[in-house]
Amino acid sequence: MKKRSWYLTLGGILTACMLAFTVTGLFWTPYVPSAMDKAARGIGPTPAHPFGCDSMGRDVLSRTLEGAGSTLTIALAVLAVGAVCGLVIGALCGYYGGMADALVMRLCDAVAAFPSVLLALVVLALTGPGKYNVIGALGVLFIPSFARLVRGEFLKYRDRDFVQAAKLMGVPDPRIIFVHILPNLWPTLLSGLTIGFNNAVLAEASMSYLGIGVNTAEPSLGYLLKDGQGVLFTLPWCAVFPGLAAILLILGVSLLGEGIRERMGGTAL
Repeated sequence: MKKRSWYLTLGGILTACMLAFTVTGLFWTPYVPSAMDKAARGIGPTPAHPFGCDSMGRDVLSRTLEGAGSTLTIALAVLAVGAVCGLVIGALCGYYGGMADALVMRLCDAVAAFPSVLLALVVLALTGPGKYNVIGALGVLFIPSFARLVRGEFLKYRDRDFVQAAKLMGVPDPRIIFVHILPNLWPTLLSGLTIGFNNAVLAEASMSYLGIGVNTAEPSLGYLLKDGQGVLFTLPWCAVFPGLAAILLILGVSLLGEGIRERMGGTAL
């Protein structure tokens, strides 16, 4: 089996398992994540509590499931905002070109010149923590990378024979853009989406770890890592299991993206 097939197979299996784990956290947990049990304070992994309990007696498995579900929701929402807006902007700029294209690309370059997480931290410091503020801040900051990626692909296709033939036949521009050209971009977009998803997970975890991401009412994996840092040497399972969940999710999607890129010949962000 070729190496790229291993990437695709292993990445697909790992991603499917982690998605099943995170989606489960959206609908079911073995215990109420915020419920405290005095008798279970600080106990290690047991059959009743496979991931152990924290210093307040809260089940770590339940909290990890809830945190993974929250992280997945935020990452997908950020990806949707950045990808959809970036796709439309990049497609229009790449297809039409001109002064508007130059101005938009210079704006994208200016935003990309600053670390996205740092800009998001500034925005959240002004707007305050919360799931929707995180989604809005990161979603907007992800737009330039997708716009530049899509624009570059449209520049390669807009002068192809099938596009010129469609123009001569009087096909409307929106149909040429979204029906004739866009389907050719899927290999590149799929690879870019996997990288964007991982970046969204890492960015959200970083902000939650710093205390300006999601709040305690809707904890994410990043928040659980921050919460478990203080008891890392006494109750290590409080940080190890949430951290392992984040690592496996990112690793699975990374391997899947690499397999897709090599199999389909896509271009990364």
